[in-house]
Amino acid sequence: MSRGRPGDAVLFVYRLKPGMGPEYDRAHRAVWAEILDLIDEAGIYDYQIWRRGDLVVSRMRTRHGYDHARAVTGASAVQKRWTESLGHVFDEIADAEGEPLWLDEVFSHPVVGEGGSS
Repeated sequence: MSRGRPGDAVLFVYRLKPGMGPEYDRAHRAVWAEILDLIDEAGIYDYQIWRRGDLVVSRMRTRHGYDHARAVTGASAVQKRWTESLGHVFDEIADAEGEPLWLDEVFSHPVVGEGGSS
C-alpha cells in the first residue's frame, strides 16, 4: 500500500509488551549512529516518536515518499539488527499483511499564514 507523498506526514502506532516502555525509551536515548545515518539515507526527516504507557506513536516525513524510505530501510542489515535488538519489547508492530499500524487523519486545521490571517 502506498502511503504518503514526499513531504506528507505519515503516522503509525506500535504496542509494547506491558512494562517495556522504559526499556524502549532507553534504547531511543542511545540510537545507533548507523541508524541515524540510515534514516538520512532513506530521506526520512521530521521524525518524532511519542509514548504513553505501552502505546508508541511515530510520525515522519519523507523526501521521496514512504515507499522509497521503506525500501531503503527494509534492505538494510543495520535496520534488521536494530529491529531484532528491540523485538522483545514489542507486542504489535504491523497488521496481518505486514503493514504498519497506520493512523488515518480524521481532522486537520492547517496553518494558513502568520498571524492567523488567510
